[in-house]
Amino acid sequence: MDILETSAFDRRQRRNTTCVLFLYLLPFFASCAIYFYLWIPDSAPSLLAAGIKASPILSLVLLVFSYNGGRSLVGVAGGLLLSAGGDCCLIWPELFIHGMACFALAHVVYSITFLSSRYSATSSSFSFFFLYLILWLFGIGIYAYLVPFLRLDPEADVLVPAIGGYMFIIVIMATLAARTRQPLILLGSLVFMASDLTIALTKFDVLQVEYKKHIIMITYYLAQLMIALGDVKAVLKETADDIHKWKRS
Repeated sequence: MDILETSAFDRRQRRNTTCVLFLYLLPFFASCAIYFYLWIPDSAPSLLAAGIKASPILSLVLLVFSYNGGRSLVGVAGGLLLSAGGDCCLIWPELFIHGMACFALAHVVYSITFLSSRYSATSSSFSFFFLYLILWLFGIGIYAYLVPFLRLDPEADVLVPAIGGYMFIIVIMATLAARTRQPLILLGSLVFMASDLTIALTKFDVLQVEYKKHIIMITYYLAQLMIALGDVKAVLKETADDIHKWKRS
C-alpha cells in the first residue's frame, strides 16, 4: 500500500509541476512574441530595444530563481543574467567584444554549475568520449576555418584571440553539458553553439544566409530555454530523491 501511495504521490507531483512550469513559462513566450513582432534587430539601437531583446532571458532568470532560490544566482540564473547583459551589448555593433565577453562569462558559470553535485554523472561510456572528441575537433576546425576571415577585419588583432578564447570556453561548456547526461542541458548547449556559429559565419562574411537574424535569435532563445528547463528538472529530481530517501528512512 505504501508503494501505491508513493506512486500516486509522484504522479500528482509531476502533473502539478507541469502545470506550474507552464504558467511560469508564459512570460518567456509572451516576451519572445513581442520581440519578434517588433523585430528589434531592424530598429535603431536604444535602451528600449535592449530591454525587449533581453526580456525573454530575464523571464528565464525568474523561472530558475523561483525553483532554485538564491543559490541559482551563482548557477544557471547567473549565467542567464550575464547572457542578458550580452544581449544588451549586441544591440550596439560597436559593443560586440563586450557582448562576447558577457557570453563567455555566462558559459564559464554554466560550466561550473554542470560540475556541481546536482549534475554528478556516472562513469563515462565510450560513446560519450566519442562525443567529446567530436565537439573538440569541431570547435578547433571551425576556428581554424574562421581565422583567415577574421584577419581581414580591421580589429583582427583583438578578434583573432578573442574568438579563439570564446570558442575554447563554449566547447568546454558543451563538453560538461554532455557529462551531465541531462538531454535538455546537452541539446541546449549544442543549439547554443549552432546559434553562435551562425553569428560568426554571417558577421565575418564567410556565408550569406537568408533570414540569418531569425535563425540566430530562434536558436539562441531555444538554447537558453532548454538549459533553464534542464536546470529546473535537475532541481526537481534532486528534491524528489531527497523525499524518497526521507520516506525510506
